[in-house]
Amino acid sequence: NCLRQTWPPPSTTSAADAVSELREALNAYPQEGQEDGKVDGSGYTIVSDTLDSSGSIALEYRSSGKGTFAKLFNGGKPFVDDLLIESNGSAFEFRSSSRVGDSDFGVNGKRLIYIAGLLKEKGWRGVGL
Repeated sequence: NCLRQTWPPPSTTSAADAVSELREALNAYPQEGQEDGKVDGSGYTIVSDTLDSSGSIALEYRSSGKGTFAKLFNGGKPFVDDLLIESNGSAFEFRSSSRVGDSDFGVNGKRLIYIAGLLKEKGWRGVGL
């Protein structure tokens, strides 16, 4: 239940502008989640941001904790997923993964599709979508 994708910004975009566009897209993700809170209903937190120095950012996304699976398998606590984004020099490597379980019911994909849509509006190309 880990998705990996590579997204290069437009070739005419400077490294600083690419980092700015990436941060803007990440910060535009709704804190209330998607699909009336069914996806990432407890929002997200930026855990670490070294995009300007070492080229990476780590985020933590949380389910609402209200669903049947959270109640039955996680004591009613939100499920937590991690999103790690690292620069490889010409593109950014995205890895979205669940901490618990064998299935995420498509949540990692929905999250990346949402962020990809914001970046595509700025001319980025997603590889792996």
